[in-house]
Amino acid sequence: MVKGPRDPHGPRLELLKIGDFARLAGTNLRTLRYYEELGLMLPASRSTGGFRYYRRTDLNRLEMIRDLQELGLNLDRIRELMDTRGAGDDRAEFLDRVRAALAEQDRLLVERMQALEVQRKKIELALCKIKECEHCKHTPCQKNNHCEPCTMTGESLPPTVSALF
Repeated sequence: MVKGPRDPHGPRLELLKIGDFARLAGTNLRTLRYYEELGLMLPASRSTGGFRYYRRTDLNRLEMIRDLQELGLNLDRIRELMDTRGAGDDRAEFLDRVRAALAEQDRLLVERMQALEVQRKKIELALCKIKECEHCKHTPCQKNNHCEPCTMTGESLPPTVSALF
């Protein structure tokens, strides 16, 4: 850890060399440099030799990038969404950008949860069908078209069962 420049609003910043930061973040130097190139992660400081230094709190930014990637966003969209820093000194405008970014992330999470709930319902339906299958003498195979349609009911199998049969 390196003592960074004094923050006029607080104590001296504690900075991590890029390698130490990468280890803490569970990533590699190449990813950090790529994120910098895209404008997603910017080092807090650079040494006279060009070495990158990050604040420990930059780990939070990296975690948000990962969270947004898990939601299916590409890096360009993530950059747009996270572009809250820098532009001017208007505090109200800054807070509006942060609020909008958080609202967008919340909307994406709600959509993801709804999609996951649909998948869970499909699994629930499949498990109910499997209970019915316990009373059947057929084993899915090529000869019985993998039990499609069901030999007991004549109905199509739920898609998640059909995929496995």
